[in-house]
Amino acid sequence: MRPTILVSFSGIDGAGKSTQIANLCAHLRAMGLSVQIITFWDDVATLKGVREGAGHKIFKGDKGVGSPDAPISRRDKNVRSPFMTLVRLGMYVLDAVSLRIKAGRALRSGTDVVIFDRYLFDELANLNLHSRAIRIYLRALMRIVPRPHVSFVLDADPVEARRRKPEYPLDFLFQNRSAYLQLAAWLGGITVIPPLPIEQAKAEVVRSIDLRLPAARQSAPPSSRAGNFPAPQTQMDGPETSPFAS
Repeated sequence: MRPTILVSFSGIDGAGKSTQIANLCAHLRAMGLSVQIITFWDDVATLKGVREGAGHKIFKGDKGVGSPDAPISRRDKNVRSPFMTLVRLGMYVLDAVSLRIKAGRALRSGTDVVIFDRYLFDELANLNLHSRAIRIYLRALMRIVPRPHVSFVLDADPVEARRRKPEYPLDFLFQNRSAYLQLAAWLGGITVIPPLPIEQAKAEVVRSIDLRLPAARQSAPPSSRAGNFPAPQTQMDGPETSPFAS
């Protein structure tokens, strides 16, 4: 049986993750590979009901998904305060444990490629990465979860991203984008796809996967024992809704 390869997509809201995941799935299936998609919010995040309710009832944010014809104003991960930081730190530990279990099952599933629509990176990008204490916490949390064989951060112009998915204030999107890029540089092993026209971005993602797939298969864990996770990939050259505590 061929080893399972883990792939993750991260980025600000409106960066085009769903579009790129759908295109990559079609590409991989055309190669004769089996593919599974795991959505972080639906399949991994813990206490979803509490988190959704808090964003709506406590912070008076809108529910649902924004669109150009129906913009909304969400109040969840963009709410910043010392108390909310403490809440997030606790929630993210629970999510990391949940992610470890889910990823472990994925590695034992026999599926050729498992794609995560968002990963722990998307929660960590909501924290103050300039804080030394937060960076220590981040390192500790990353020891809990497996690193995907291939991790993408889809970079995007916040103005264009908000035009496609109007949910969060523009200043938050600029701050969030900066955090993603800082996180990618600090952790390493993350491929950043620069802001590109959709078709060019699709080609870049597919090219990156085609280059990495043979190497990823060689580095995949030989057994399915819990905790036997793959090592992170090296950096390559190249430039939805989120929960209350994410």
